[in-house]
Amino acid sequence: MATTLTDANRAAHAARERGADRLDETTLKRIRNHYLGALARGETENHGAHTELADKARTLIRRFRRFEDMILRFATDLSVPFTNNTAERACRPVKIQQRTSGGAWRTLTGLTDFAVVQSYLDTATKWGRNKLDALHELFTTGAWLPPALTPVE
Repeated sequence: MATTLTDANRAAHAARERGADRLDETTLKRIRNHYLGALARGETENHGAHTELADKARTLIRRFRRFEDMILRFATDLSVPFTNNTAERACRPVKIQQRTSGGAWRTLTGLTDFAVVQSYLDTATKWGRNKLDALHELFTTGAWLPPALTPVE
């Protein structure tokens, strides 16, 4: 399954680089065929096994079947990324701070200040700015703001 999803991600990247808005039907059918084949192989290899690992494998196979459309969305809609790493990276500092502070914030003001700083740095990073440079600029010449977007008429 890992090979199937990695190959599908490569195909999606190649299609995006060509400027395509979707994968061609042949490629999409091949990806789905390999996906279903990986599930069938997993079922065959774990059939009749009564171990904890086999139980977990069967649970995973059921989920992969139930959520096939969501799992392969990155291949059927090229605007969807393969991973949600961007969202996870945005949440990580909050979770680390929460863990190191014993699971609670001392004050609501402290939480608000932390969230404002993290949001500012995350936005700067997404616009290609270095976090340290953005902070230096904030305290020397003023806050960096992303360029104004032109309204669509």
